[in-house]
Amino acid sequence: MNFENKKVLVAGVARSGVSAAVLLKRLGADVIVQDIKSADKLGENVELLEAKGIQLYLDKNPDDIVAEQDLIIVSPGVPGDLPFFEKARETNVPVWSEIEFAYSLTKCPIAAITGTNGKTTTTSLTGEILSAYFPYSQVVGNIGVPFSEKVLDLKESSYVIAEISSFQLENIHKFRPKITAVLNITPDHLDRHKTFEKYIEAKEKIFMNQIEEDFCILNNDDEYCKKMKDKTKAKVMFFSRKSLLAEGVFLHENAIYVKWDKLDDKIVDLDDLQTVGVHNIENAMASACIAICAGVPLELIRKIIKNFRGVEHRIEFVTTKNGVDYYNDSKATNPDAAIVGIKAMKKPAIIIGGGYDKASDFSDWVKMFHGKVKYLILIGEVADKIAETAKAYNFNDFVKVNSLKDAVELAYNKAEFGDCVLLSPACASWDMFDNYEQRGELFKQFVLGL
Repeated sequence: MNFENKKVLVAGVARSGVSAAVLLKRLGADVIVQDIKSADKLGENVELLEAKGIQLYLDKNPDDIVAEQDLIIVSPGVPGDLPFFEKARETNVPVWSEIEFAYSLTKCPIAAITGTNGKTTTTSLTGEILSAYFPYSQVVGNIGVPFSEKVLDLKESSYVIAEISSFQLENIHKFRPKITAVLNITPDHLDRHKTFEKYIEAKEKIFMNQIEEDFCILNNDDEYCKKMKDKTKAKVMFFSRKSLLAEGVFLHENAIYVKWDKLDDKIVDLDDLQTVGVHNIENAMASACIAICAGVPLELIRKIIKNFRGVEHRIEFVTTKNGVDYYNDSKATNPDAAIVGIKAMKKPAIIIGGGYDKASDFSDWVKMFHGKVKYLILIGEVADKIAETAKAYNFNDFVKVNSLKDAVELAYNKAEFGDCVLLSPACASWDMFDNYEQRGELFKQFVLGL
């Protein structure tokens, strides 16, 4: 689409919405940016948009101006059941996600990664591998860098490595990555998607436009991912931690191996990995699959996987104080991710959990506590719900506090030599913080200030 002189409404003054609006203005579009929040609550993003001469429509819904638009671009945080979506359908105004918009301007191949857990780590590792082989590649998407922000920096020889959330997939139409990966599927964001089935359908949209010459990476150990093989036209490559595969990437005798096309070789010994936890074995496998399908030499894949040290806010070691290890797992924004955090701990743990309620069921997380968790410190709006779940499973060593700072100080007083303290909330951060990064940074700040 040629955007010059097109009337485009961007819904949502978050980072991706701001990036889309700035790029649209640069492309000559007549842009309006809308948000239900007021300017004083939106802060510096509003100042940036005003400085670019972009029209704002704040503190109100966009229903009255939808019919005037040629296109609507929605930020991921804007839920799809708002009335203006229906108004757009009635008036035949197309609604795109921000990644659909950026994709429309992209001429190089895309590796798109989704799943419930492990997306950011896998995207980061894949980004390191592909960027080492394909110059001017960019890592974008849900990882924190909007696709729109980097799309004009790409060359045809580049690769886009994109972390894609279910929210970003809701309004795609032609988005077609060369390589897709679905890492795992467990219930998440049910406050937005309403049912687990709808959540799975959103994830499956990542490969809906792929064709036979494309690749789709799936987790052979995940029952929902495994079923997706029959729903994609792309050539499927499986990875497995639990089974020996005739074709794919798999674990065998404490090492990761590949059998694919002409490749039949060891990729890396597990003892050479710098990251901890079985989830990171799966992340490394998925990244290897993507890199192999992109044509990266195995020796380069091996080298970068060996040197990869993980990502910030995901079971990130902070410090040791008085014989107690402190870990920042703020990116554990759902119970399944938090279970991974507990499994990675080798010492008795004091957990700091709680936050925004995404309609999650905390039962499986709480079941992991016995024999692993000494004490649970709860914060946030969902604290009472988690407390009730804990009592239902006879875990009574918990307390609710008012702030993350109070939680860190209490954990410090409760911990004994040989314990560990783990911020692993099992919840989103939006009740108390701007995002999980802010939550994690504050945790580290409070810990280092003890």
